[in-house]
Amino acid sequence: MSDWFNDDAFWERFESYMFTPERIEFARVEVDGMTGLLGIQRGAKLLDLCCGAGRHALEFARRGFDVTGVDRTRAFLDKARGIAATEGLSIAFVEADMREFVRPDTFDAAINFFTAFGYFDAPADDLKVARNLRTSLKPGGRLLLDVNGKETLAAKFRARDWSRRGDAIVLEERRLLDGWKRIESKWTLIRGDERRESTLTLRLYSGAELESVLLEAGFAKVELYGRLKGTPYDQTAERLIAIATR
Repeated sequence: MSDWFNDDAFWERFESYMFTPERIEFARVEVDGMTGLLGIQRGAKLLDLCCGAGRHALEFARRGFDVTGVDRTRAFLDKARGIAATEGLSIAFVEADMREFVRPDTFDAAINFFTAFGYFDAPADDLKVARNLRTSLKPGGRLLLDVNGKETLAAKFRARDWSRRGDAIVLEERRLLDGWKRIESKWTLIRGDERRESTLTLRLYSGAELESVLLEAGFAKVELYGRLKGTPYDQTAERLIAIATR
């Protein structure tokens, strides 16, 4: 595995592919679901870890939550700050590696959404992130962690795929590694005569494996869901969503 996530060019190159206008608009529906699963109300202190350009952080702030957004990509944070300023929203945006950010006993709830977990070479780094999240929550605080679980991936896996985004085409080639421990994805962007490639590698978790990591990190209870609507993590699941309570 490589530190692909530290390459600013990757995030800039594929931003419009990952964060389409439709996906940004859908953040309102996602925040509806997150708020329900977390059991939080207006005024609660919320941590959005790996907030990107702030699509969820901004929506939570619009609803009266006290939001801190953390990301390692400065360009994304600058964009989020600009939107917040335009809308008159008060959000604390912090540039930091998610392995290092921790604020003990600070937040009522935290989110880590859109498969922003499992980036690192060492499983111990994932555990460190989970422990920092647990430490940053107040007693009784809850974490919502969303990934593409092994079970859901197995049901829909395709070795190759492509999609069009405006005047660009993005090809994806996927390869499973180490007996389903990791997945390697090669993304190729084609726009006219331009051709850009990036390869990213993620650690994969089953529901049981993710629950085990969160319990080892010190969370008292973990519940697994297959959608933000709170449906079970079963054969109908679209995502793997863990709600972990400190």
